[in-house]
Amino acid sequence: MFEVRAIDPHNVPHRGLITVSIMLATIMQVLDTTIANVALPSMTGDLGASADTINWVLTSYIVAAAIMTPVTGWLSDKFGRKELFLVTVAGFTLMSMLCGVAWSLESMVLFRLLQGVFGAAIVPLSQTFLLDINPKERHGSAMALWGAGIMVGPIIGPTLGGWLTDSFNWRWVFFINLPVGIVAFLGCLAYLPAVAKRVRGFDFFGFAMLSLGVGALQLMLDRGVEVDWFSAIETWIYLGLTLSGFWVFIIHMTTTEHPFIDPKIFADRNFVTGLVFIFVVGIILLASLALLPPMLSRIFDYPTITTGLVMAPRGVGTMISMIVVGRIIQKVDARFLVVLGLTLTAYSLYIMTGFTPQMDSYLIIVSGVVQGLGLGLVFVPLSTVAFATLEMHQRTDAASLFSLVRNLGSSIGISIVTVVLTRNVQINHAEISAGMTPFNQALGAAMPSAVAGDPSALMRLDLLVNIQALMVSYVDDFKLMMIVTLCAIPLVFLLRKPASAPVGGGAPAAHMD
Repeated sequence: MFEVRAIDPHNVPHRGLITVSIMLATIMQVLDTTIANVALPSMTGDLGASADTINWVLTSYIVAAAIMTPVTGWLSDKFGRKELFLVTVAGFTLMSMLCGVAWSLESMVLFRLLQGVFGAAIVPLSQTFLLDINPKERHGSAMALWGAGIMVGPIIGPTLGGWLTDSFNWRWVFFINLPVGIVAFLGCLAYLPAVAKRVRGFDFFGFAMLSLGVGALQLMLDRGVEVDWFSAIETWIYLGLTLSGFWVFIIHMTTTEHPFIDPKIFADRNFVTGLVFIFVVGIILLASLALLPPMLSRIFDYPTITTGLVMAPRGVGTMISMIVVGRIIQKVDARFLVVLGLTLTAYSLYIMTGFTPQMDSYLIIVSGVVQGLGLGLVFVPLSTVAFATLEMHQRTDAASLFSLVRNLGSSIGISIVTVVLTRNVQINHAEISAGMTPFNQALGAAMPSAVAGDPSALMRLDLLVNIQALMVSYVDDFKLMMIVTLCAIPLVFLLRKPASAPVGGGAPAAHMD
């Protein structure tokens, strides 16, 4: 086995240009997880798809990316980290163009699947490179910049996708990646430092079992809503494959001599705790983003552009907090910042439990800014501390797991809030309408024509009941996420504050203050 030639973080030429190139590729990939969602209705007719089958445009990308993310570490060791990054950026850009010219649903699903295969490695590799090219004292600032791209991308994705679809057509949702991808590729080709390859056997069985578990889980989460979850045999099959895949992978990983993922990574308490936290962040970030646009459309009748403008301050809050944290993280205990961030996030969700159908956009903007500030305070110190005590050669594998767990948290969070929302709408509608009888004096005073049986008045009454039931259901989801956030706060006591390490050394020592 050959040693990895370490990058001297104090002597990296063109660090600024490298960072810009890496972040362009990262933002391009992250945007594509959400930018295509709003274009699905427009794709349906052009691709000859139905309302059900068009969802495979999203599913194929998500499943392929989830399966390929864990293999990033092995691929970077086998073919070279710089070489792999260049291939993934070029392949992702090419597949984006092919998605834009897709002529049928089958071709679109194939190109999206390949786009997910190429794009899976971009985020973990970008995180690894930013940690490698910056000295330890600048890791906080580097993770602030990286986190800004990771967290702001999903926020602006739906808005940008809606604008491109309305102003041009859905194909421009994919064509927009071409100039970004070209600039990112050329910048990385010219300035990205090369890292020596490392001979490392490939544990095909371990990879197959992990892929089976991750792929089946993503399919179950994506298909669950359409098939009414566990009332369908399909869901039980996915669940069985998920549990079997993960169980066999864990047993294999802990017993084989050269496993697909080194189990020593999980001996690092900071990293394992970081995985738990990033799972929670994934739930909160994308679950909130999945709830708000349809809520603003269905209850407040906001068009896509207005929804984007109302949600934009959330991204501004995230950017502000990450800039601030990047500057103070070396002076303030990262664990304190995580607690403060989770507290602000929980408070923003508490504000959201006060949403009503009669309110204006003020509370939406305020809660979004507070939540953006909170998530930024969590993401940066968490990304810094989680990797602080790992060996340098473990970073790529660790970054892959970090991205995978965040994405799984997002998928699980979206599925949970969607299920809770659907069930609560039915329950709340039944409870509210139960009191709508001719004997209700308040109803008779407010809508006498409805009590008298006027059809148009009854339709207006039913619409009001639907809106109120929907609003209460959204509020219930916000309460659930607030509870999850508060429950995560005690985990901060498991984090250790890393001690200073000599420049160029391996993993620093660690202690608990």
